[in-house]
Amino acid sequence: MDKPDPTFKSSNISSGDNVSFWIDSSPIISYNKPDQDIDTEVLIIGGGIAGLTTAYKLLQAGKKVVLVEDGFIGSGESGRTTAHLTCALDDRYYFLENTFGENAAKLAAESHSAAIDEIEQIINTLNIDCSFKRVNGYLFLHSTDKEENLDKEFTATQKAGLATSILQATPAVADGENQRCLVFHNQAQFHIMHYLKGLAEAIIALGGNIYTEAHAEEITKKGAKVNGFNFSANDIIVATNTPVNDTLAIHTKQHAYRTYVIAGKIPKGQLPYSLWWDTGDLDSKWVSQPYHYVRLEEFDEHYDLLISGGEDHKTGQADEENISAMERYDRLEAWTRNYFPMLDNDLSYRWSGQVMEPVDSLGFMGKNPGDDNIYIITGDSGNGMTHSTIGAMIICDSILGIKNKWEDLYSPSRITLKTTGDYIKEAGNMASQYLDWIKKSDLKSTADLPPGEGGVLSSGVKKIAVYRDYDNSLKAFSAVCPHLGCIVQWNADEKSFDCPCHGSRFDTKGTVINGPSQTDLPKIHIK
Repeated sequence: MDKPDPTFKSSNISSGDNVSFWIDSSPIISYNKPDQDIDTEVLIIGGGIAGLTTAYKLLQAGKKVVLVEDGFIGSGESGRTTAHLTCALDDRYYFLENTFGENAAKLAAESHSAAIDEIEQIINTLNIDCSFKRVNGYLFLHSTDKEENLDKEFTATQKAGLATSILQATPAVADGENQRCLVFHNQAQFHIMHYLKGLAEAIIALGGNIYTEAHAEEITKKGAKVNGFNFSANDIIVATNTPVNDTLAIHTKQHAYRTYVIAGKIPKGQLPYSLWWDTGDLDSKWVSQPYHYVRLEEFDEHYDLLISGGEDHKTGQADEENISAMERYDRLEAWTRNYFPMLDNDLSYRWSGQVMEPVDSLGFMGKNPGDDNIYIITGDSGNGMTHSTIGAMIICDSILGIKNKWEDLYSPSRITLKTTGDYIKEAGNMASQYLDWIKKSDLKSTADLPPGEGGVLSSGVKKIAVYRDYDNSLKAFSAVCPHLGCIVQWNADEKSFDCPCHGSRFDTKGTVINGPSQTDLPKIHIK
């Protein structure tokens, strides 16, 4: 394992300015940069849980595998998760039953339960020290939700074959004795970066090759260009959270959301290791109704870390609600302290992540629409750890010529007519973002820009993204996202330029850090 190049860009460590607990508590996992053309059986693009799990399973099956990661292992959204391992989906089972039918809801429940078992088996087989624990998960009502919906979900989960029960009180939360909850038994949690480290080491031991700081572009059925070298393969798997090969069919069926996370210490023993969720804000303007999600993680011999997330909004559209990122963290902290008052006065971590929300609630894992040998894993819908593992299982079977029983349920080519209303609402939101071409810019002059901040200004018909570095130097780029031409927005929290249409994100050097864009923002010289 090589040490990282001292000239690497900071976005290679994490896809944002804030560092998560997982990344902060783990060494950088890096390998060689590409230095020659490569020919292999399977090329995997993406070094998070989806890519690494797929690589490991295919190597076990005897395939020759090469994996490339734009940054370092786990530097994308895998390193910014909260690492819940659960079959409690953020879209209710009664919704899945109504949308897809009872049998499909059973398959969804079965697949997520199997993914948790698969992760546990891998951990045991490889003896990975990643704090894996089986825990209970508790779903309780958001203030906007109705009691009857908790009972509907209980009935739906029972029909789906899950081990659930209703409690008249929610364990371990303040005023929980007055809060009914639905218990999902035998869920799990782990330290994601320690798990990825174990997987990466196993991939190398099995004869696989991993390249980091390896940017893939020009992805075709023959392979990809990686740092300018030709990487050829029989099968190509794009495991980058959102497909970077330009598939409009997928980008109109899922939408990018920012989600916020805080973490703070609590004395050991004050809370049981568990997962908690509320049912989400039914009054939200967003199609994907934001909810809160909480868990514990080991911190040191005296403290555990309480990790709490929520307050989502569509990527690049925080201004739609006039709520800044800092206000969202404050709201999340207030909500968390209300239910968990033992949280330390000083928070230890704040970060945000990107979630791809499919309109019909299920991920897209399998053959890319229109391709026979290009596969995608995307649409994690807040269940990235299990969705990614399901995707690895489906794609491994497909490449080996085995029909997987979940393949059709998660097919990227599926059409779900019952969610047409939500599809139209999300498509309308996406289309409205092109009005940014004619709106006034948020910045009148670069003179208004303090160090460490960015913005978008107009120069005639041009839209220019500018950032003033801490040494007072200015950096400028085209504000037009190279993917499909939306105008990027400044994210003051994570110090990035975010596309409000499809979720592409770029760092303060204009370098792409989240797809679907494959290319950087073009540089512009300004006085």
